[in-house]
Amino acid sequence: MIIIIDYGAGNLRSVVNAIASLGYPAVVSSKSEDILKAKAVILPGVGAAADTMTNLEKHNLIPTIRHIIERGTPFLGICMGLQVLFTETEEGGNYRCLDIIPGRVNKLPPGLKVPHMGWNQVKQVFPHFIFNGIPDYSYFYFVHSYYVKPSDRRLVAGETDYNLKLCSLIIRDNLIATQFHPEKSGEMGLRMYDNFLKQALSDSD
Repeated sequence: MIIIIDYGAGNLRSVVNAIASLGYPAVVSSKSEDILKAKAVILPGVGAAADTMTNLEKHNLIPTIRHIIERGTPFLGICMGLQVLFTETEEGGNYRCLDIIPGRVNKLPPGLKVPHMGWNQVKQVFPHFIFNGIPDYSYFYFVHSYYVKPSDRRLVAGETDYNLKLCSLIIRDNLIATQFHPEKSGEMGLRMYDNFLKQALSDSD
């Protein structure tokens, strides 16, 4: 079972449609019992970190997310689903997040157009199955005003130039998370979803 976590985020439908177009059945759920049984979990996200954390807490999903990542369930975080994995965010005044990935989420610095919105390239920092069939420096679609800075640079699997070098994809064991939106990124985004789900479901056989 593929679970897309529903905590009130606004872009669920585009994620569901992207995965359905690849032929994968996915269930949208906010129930811990469903998430704990999943072979793969996707945490999409748009909006503010404080609202995201409040909604995750309201649905009692924080311990569930921590548990499935700790036990190694394949997990894909998207945009805010990346940022809330970090220790804290500058958004809202050093707001505490899930603290699964040590590091901080910072506001894009003055002088840059905020939000960073539109197509930009992702440099592949090291080889990984998530990049199968995706050329280096492929374009993906971004919409964000904050960027992640992991304490451990070895987790950075993708980088993007926006007049500063942004971490746009992190990988740690079975956890993968992107700053960009694969579901809005055309063929390369769909290929990334396919790579993630194909690997997750083959690992669970």
